Amino acid sequence: MRTHQLAVLIDADNSDPGRVEGLVTEIAKYGRASVKRAYGNWTSPQLGGWKKALLTHSIQPVQQFSYTTGKNATDSAMIIDAMDLLYSGRFDGFCIVSSDSDFTRLAARIREQGLLVYGFGERKTPQPFVAACDRFVYTEILDADADEEGADAGGAALERPASAPTKKAARKRAAKNAAPVAAPATVTAPVPAEPATAPVKKKPKAAAGLLRRAVDAAVDDEGWAHLGAVGNLLGRLAPEFDPRDYGCRKLKDLVACQAGLEVEERAVQGGGRAVFVRVRAGSSTQ
Repeated sequence: MRTHQLAVLIDADNSDPGRVEGLVTEIAKYGRASVKRAYGNWTSPQLGGWKKALLTHSIQPVQQFSYTTGKNATDSAMIIDAMDLLYSGRFDGFCIVSSDSDFTRLAARIREQGLLVYGFGERKTPQPFVAACDRFVYTEILDADADEEGADAGGAALERPASAPTKKAARKRAAKNAAPVAAPATVTAPVPAEPATAPVKKKPKAAAGLLRRAVDAAVDDEGWAHLGAVGNLLGRLAPEFDPRDYGCRKLKDLVACQAGLEVEERAVQGGGRAVFVRVRAGSSTQ
């Protein structure tokens, strides 16, 4: 099977360098990142936290000065480069890393050309951009994966490097650092991370309605649906759907948690095994 060639375009002004490790790992599931570029005004101290991530993962920084206050020239530079790469005909898909709705039309245009679009952004990402992608991954999920892997490896979760996810946060931090040093008696404990940036786990039963719709659409004449077909339909029904959002590693684990669904593993032609799912007899409509 041929490996998909992907172009990864990162809006550094609206992305967190502390999540690049998980981001690169996630993108590797979908194909080979032939192009990796991060856009921003690299002369600004607000993007200083990106240096290590750029070097470690061989991401090419693309310089874009801010022509005027309040306008984001980075978006325009990314869109222009994306169209150049699109018409080169060398790629099977694009990974757009941003929480900015300005890339909604770009994602839609790439899909019109028949290419795949994978979006990556924080939970604050506007729904139109999420819906414009073939698949959208909330980057907070990548934090949870890193924490679990750290706990498995060393008995305790690894701490994610502190960094500024947005220009606004960076300005606040810069202003704080520039302020006169307070007397020792007034020093307080470090302010904990804002709850909005923490991974949000939903209960498995919250996915019941969406799972039921996908299963109903994929069933065969005997009422069973291949789990792979269910997964494909889920991606089309809700690009942001991810079992990890519900505390489950795999779709099979999430389906097994559903009281209204029945799971069966069978031997298939060729010697392998496959998972099938159906609506449990007598279960009510979700």
